[in-house]
Amino acid sequence: MRPGIDASAEYLAGLRNKPAVLLLHGFLQTREFPTVATLARGLQDAGYPVLTPTLSLGIPNRAQSLACEAVHRHSLDEDVAEIARWVDWLKSHGHRSIVLIGHSFGSMQLLAYLAAGPNAAVKGYIGASLIEAQIGTTSRAALIAQLESRVQRRQRELVTQHVSYCRKYRSTPEALLSYVRWDQARTLAALKQSPVNVKLVMGDADDMLGHGWLKALLHVQTPMVIVKGANHFMDGEHEFDLLEHTLKSMEPVQQPLPR
Repeated sequence: MRPGIDASAEYLAGLRNKPAVLLLHGFLQTREFPTVATLARGLQDAGYPVLTPTLSLGIPNRAQSLACEAVHRHSLDEDVAEIARWVDWLKSHGHRSIVLIGHSFGSMQLLAYLAAGPNAAVKGYIGASLIEAQIGTTSRAALIAQLESRVQRRQRELVTQHVSYCRKYRSTPEALLSYVRWDQARTLAALKQSPVNVKLVMGDADDMLGHGWLKALLHVQTPMVIVKGANHFMDGEHEFDLLEHTLKSMEPVQQPLPR
C-alpha cells in the first residue's frame, strides 16, 4: 500500500455476469469480523464475486483487530488510499462494475472514498449500520481547533480521545483530526452528494448510533431500510435480513459483458 506496508484481502470468486463487491469491515476490525464474514459468504452463495480487504491501519500484513489503547498513527486519508488500491485491483481483474458495501465505520470510510472521487467502475454503495465518527461528549469544534493548532505547531505528542467505541483512543493530532472531522453533517453531505446510488440498511435497536442519527438520515431522504429489532451487528436472525436487503439492492447493478 505504501513503502513497508503490505495489506491483504480474501477474494471469493463468483459469476462473471454479476458485479463485484468490495466489502469493508468496521473500526479497527478485520475481514474476519462476523458481520462481514457472514455477509461475504452469503453474497458468494448468490453468485457475486466478493473482495474483503483488511485495512492495514499502518501495520504490515495486519491480521488481528487493534486495541483501542494501542498507538494509532493511521489516518482516514490512508484508509481511502487503500480502498482505492483495492478497487483498482478488482478492475484490473476484469470487474468493470463494482459495488461498495461497508459495515459500521467501514460504511463511513467508503463514503470518504466516494467523496474523494471514485473509480468509474464503482456503480453503487450499500452502508450497513452506517455511523459517523463519534467523539463522546467532547465539543467537536473545540477538539478540531485544538488538533489543528497542534498540527500547525508541528506537535507530535499523542492525544487520548473518545473515538467510536474506544474511550481511550491514542493517536497523533494529524491522524486523529482526519477522523473527527467526519461528523454527522459531513457524513450526511457525502450521502447526498454521492456520485453513485446509495442504500442504507439500519437497525432500529442499534444502540451505537449517535443521538437522532436515524431521524437525520430520514430527514435528508436517504434511501434506507430499517430492520426492526436489529442491533448494530445485524447478528442472530437479523443476519438474514441484512443479506436479503443487500441482495435486493444489488439487483439493479449488472456487470457489463466482455467485448
